[in-house]
Amino acid sequence: MTEIVPPKRVFPRAREEAQVANQPTPAPQTGDAAYRLAFQDMDFLLREDLRPVRFQLELLKPELLLDEAKIASTFVMYGSARIPEPEKAEAILAAAATDHQRLVAQRLKDKSKYYDEARQLARLCSKVDKGPDGQRHFVVCSGGGPSIMEAANRGACDVGAESIGLNIVLPHEQMPNPYVTPSLSFQFHYFALRKMHFLLRARAVAVFPGGFGTFDEFFELLTLIQTGKVKPLPIMLFGREFWERVVGFEALAEEGVIAPKDLELFHFVETAEEAWKFVCDYYHAREMPVEMAK
Repeated sequence: MTEIVPPKRVFPRAREEAQVANQPTPAPQTGDAAYRLAFQDMDFLLREDLRPVRFQLELLKPELLLDEAKIASTFVMYGSARIPEPEKAEAILAAAATDHQRLVAQRLKDKSKYYDEARQLARLCSKVDKGPDGQRHFVVCSGGGPSIMEAANRGACDVGAESIGLNIVLPHEQMPNPYVTPSLSFQFHYFALRKMHFLLRARAVAVFPGGFGTFDEFFELLTLIQTGKVKPLPIMLFGREFWERVVGFEALAEEGVIAPKDLELFHFVETAEEAWKFVCDYYHAREMPVEMAK
């Protein structure tokens, strides 16, 4: 008897139905917005009532595409969008017109070394071999913008590796930097969903000098670990002098608003090599099944 193989599906695919729905016979009924398929009706999807659906879509789209790209873990890099790369730092200093501008420009120039460190760290972590199942580990993930974020994606690009950029819609357009892998370049409306995607696959986090955005992401991560919502992972602060000048970590413990052991949630580093060694030592000590690059 010939084996009978039933069809895989009996309903048409949504894409096929959508094409048919886009070519209705003209009539008063088909011309009204009420007749549009719900998932093709942008006015409907952008209603206030649909915010929960938009949350779900913004969570789901990057998750599916990252899964399809076989990205199992990421190395997240936070940092300023204003620190120039060393080659451009001198021009910024030369353009300063007032004493205050010169002071700020000099401080930005002093921190421009972190552009190179972020780029080098990205090169190091991007050399991790794929797992036996083709899964990729420590894939560079940045906010997708300029400065430190650009350096991170650029470092991965230097060694022929893909990298992720999680951009956000801002009042002034912030284009993704040119080193983000196009198929891994995502745009978010909700900061909350963007921050969740930063951490869902994060297995190491490097935090470079930065402003409100960097502080927001860094302190939220510390809070998640402190409260047990996220398991501990290696967190490295680049530039002890900067961080201890702008944040009184020890003072927080002395004031009793954090525990002394909370100061162990992060580790100060100065160079990419030091940071990568810390990550490798961290996971080797725990015998984690992630193959580290040497």
